[in-house]
Amino acid sequence: MDKIWVNSYEQGIPVAIDPNQYSSLVAYAKECFEEHKNKVCYTNMGVALSYQQIDEMATAFAAFLQTRCGVKKGDRVAIMLPNLLQYPVAMFGIHRAGAVVVNVNPLYTARELKHVLNDSDAKCLLVLANFANTAQEALPGTNTKHVVVTQIGDLFPGLKGKIVNFAVKYIKKMVPAFDLPEAIPFKETVKSELTGHFTPVDVTHDDLAYLQYTGGTTGEAKGAMLTHRNMVSNVLQASAWIQNFVSGGLKGGIITALPLYHIFSLTANCLTFLKVGIPNILITNPRDIPGFIKEFKRQPFAVMTGVNTLFNALLRNKDFAQLDFSAFKFALGGGMAVQKAVAEQWKQVTGVPLLEAYGLTETSPAVTINPLTLSEYNGSIGLPLSSTEVKVCDEEGQELGINAPGELYVRGPQVMKGYWQQPEMTRDVLSDDGWLRTGDVATIDEQGFVRIVDRKKDMILVSGFNVYPNEVEDVIKSMPGVNEVAVVGVTAGARGEIVKAFVVIDDKDITAESITTFCRKQLTAYKIPKEIEFRDELPKTPVGKVLRRALRDEQ
Repeated sequence: MDKIWVNSYEQGIPVAIDPNQYSSLVAYAKECFEEHKNKVCYTNMGVALSYQQIDEMATAFAAFLQTRCGVKKGDRVAIMLPNLLQYPVAMFGIHRAGAVVVNVNPLYTARELKHVLNDSDAKCLLVLANFANTAQEALPGTNTKHVVVTQIGDLFPGLKGKIVNFAVKYIKKMVPAFDLPEAIPFKETVKSELTGHFTPVDVTHDDLAYLQYTGGTTGEAKGAMLTHRNMVSNVLQASAWIQNFVSGGLKGGIITALPLYHIFSLTANCLTFLKVGIPNILITNPRDIPGFIKEFKRQPFAVMTGVNTLFNALLRNKDFAQLDFSAFKFALGGGMAVQKAVAEQWKQVTGVPLLEAYGLTETSPAVTINPLTLSEYNGSIGLPLSSTEVKVCDEEGQELGINAPGELYVRGPQVMKGYWQQPEMTRDVLSDDGWLRTGDVATIDEQGFVRIVDRKKDMILVSGFNVYPNEVEDVIKSMPGVNEVAVVGVTAGARGEIVKAFVVIDDKDITAESITTFCRKQLTAYKIPKEIEFRDELPKTPVGKVLRRALRDEQ
């Protein structure tokens, strides 16, 4: 298929970007820090840090990694944080030291964390005190010898930081007891005197920037290897798309509610808008909708990204409609499908359309995005970005034509290098000539707009997060008295999908509640089945493979 989508590009959007514009994210960030050094870079709970402050602390953190932890180029360093000011400081510092960022969901159980630490062979872990008890349980048996523990208010000034840390620990009792005697307090890692001990590292396009873990069909997460070239390319692709909107200046920040450890928020918010020179307004707990709305009121906001679930939750709160939307320019939904009803209500309340984009962890993540000039929701995931090729193919890999549904293939500079230490899995999805099989069934229309029809994979999408049935099944199957289990996703209104388990038991004393309790010890909350149905048997193929699709079709 010819690149028919470029004919639908807005004026000024290039057909291609030049990844060589920056040699690495380090070079990209350096230019941004110098250009905007006196502007606010990130804010959190009313505390603002300038570009220059982030720059200086990132250098100190890089020096700490080099001198105290012995981190060398290519070593992996894990970050286990929600959206706090400490995240960008650590992330840019890790890159500056030539190391690889391993993003970890702070809600992971010890089992999940141990897998990521072992698989990545992370040398160091930065963890929030609230989750340090999980780290304590996970660390034995790993090669992670250095642990940095931070508290929520560590980068807040003076008395405010102390009050916040005291309240979180002693009043709200949000910090379970832990024992990590060798752990280093985060404040010690960003002291200004460290900066003079930093040794610059030559970081290039081919070096890994992130090991971004995504669920695996084998039941365990696998690390997508995202190089500096991948990430620079996707930042430039996104920047090209938004240039018309930001060229005249924005009179507010970007609401960063999705966690920065999620690839969508990381690239779209944390990195792309670094160049724009407006603050990332970091929301630590977006599930606290009343508290979230208070954050909207602190300062003007011009842009917001999120998932359908989040937009819907905001719309359901009556105070959201009373906010000042005068500086608001656009909202972008990704991570899961944006629902038409939510998009229409969003436009009605805010006056700004809710536009949909599409991407994958394996594509850094952006593949397609709708034109920002659209006034209404159109049900598509948009047009391929600059320097991006897409096609739809049948089961044999033969390309199909206009409006024919087939598996969506993607090729471009943002496509990952492969899966970390998983050559067979890499070959399953990535061809020798660079085409990535997405596992999504899509169509491409005459104007080049792409629409997702269905998912070929069994993956379940819960509020923008991937849940892979095999992992959940493995946990439930390990419960004594469980005979068989099959896990599928079922539609649950504005939330997208929820996890449902079909269970065959030998022990009649097992209940849905006992299974939930068992899962809670080993799975992150969003992976735990919200519905459990007991069956006498499960549908199977002639060779005995459980037919998940048959179970889904019953719902």
